[in-house]
Amino acid sequence: MDLGSISPALLVASLMVASTPLLLAALGELVVERAGVLNLGVEGMMIVGAICGFAAAVETGSPPIGFLVGAAGAALLSLVFAVLTLVFLANQVATGLALTLFGLGLSSLLGQGYVGIKPPRTERLDLGPLSDLPFLGRAVFSHDWVVYLSLALTVVIAWGLARTRPGLKLRAIGENHDAAHALGLSVILTRFAAIAFGGAMAGLGGAYLSLVRVPQWAEGMTAGAGWIALAIVVFASWRAGRVLLGAYLFGGVTVLQLNLQAAGVALPVEYLSMSPYVVTILVLAIMSARRARGTAAPASLGKPFHATH
Repeated sequence: MDLGSISPALLVASLMVASTPLLLAALGELVVERAGVLNLGVEGMMIVGAICGFAAAVETGSPPIGFLVGAAGAALLSLVFAVLTLVFLANQVATGLALTLFGLGLSSLLGQGYVGIKPPRTERLDLGPLSDLPFLGRAVFSHDWVVYLSLALTVVIAWGLARTRPGLKLRAIGENHDAAHALGLSVILTRFAAIAFGGAMAGLGGAYLSLVRVPQWAEGMTAGAGWIALAIVVFASWRAGRVLLGAYLFGGVTVLQLNLQAAGVALPVEYLSMSPYVVTILVLAIMSARRARGTAAPASLGKPFHATH
């Protein structure tokens, strides 16, 4: 075992890359759940975003187009969920699970011709003197634009939900959709927009997995990332700042177990590989106990809305 071979700067840099898809997907789901909708299809939307983004980047040679198409593809898939749950009042839990299964199958079909192909490189941003700083230059200021976009979106979403009129309306709908409807707020339209935004964010996270994090296409490559994103929202108590903390916590556990494997830690590889998911289960158990003591989800979360009310 050689722990000295683990570079702290490289570890932090890898943590930021590994956390970015989780952060993007979790921020999207945060907005969806704040609007009172529970979409368990994050995994399916991420994997569809991964293959749509990968295919578009390979065919056009442009990673930005790949990210755009990945977000758009997952957003379109999320609108299927929106129509089924908001228009036809299908059960949100069952529909979300079906969306995940459909997304996994669809991505497998679309990705058959892309196995073994390398995507065009997503270049790092040139941050000038910042990139030359000791430790911080390699750890923090040597990433691509999507990493910094995810951090900026965390700030924007936190501010938007707390300080802007649309954000306050969305939260009001999530807390009591009947009262919001009685006050003249458009519950269905707001939830459609929130679901589409959540889908786009999940798709962007999936595209980041296939274009940067791996980078390649492999069937089922999300490997539970969507479920971890759902757990992060609960861990964060539906707050954007805590979503960032949760994403970096789970991303850090993933990166740490990979580095420990590379350093030859005397533990079976299977134990290290399952550690991120064990942490997910423990966090959910702890947060469930906290909710019982008063930390609750939006009151209308998962409840169907009848526009005739």
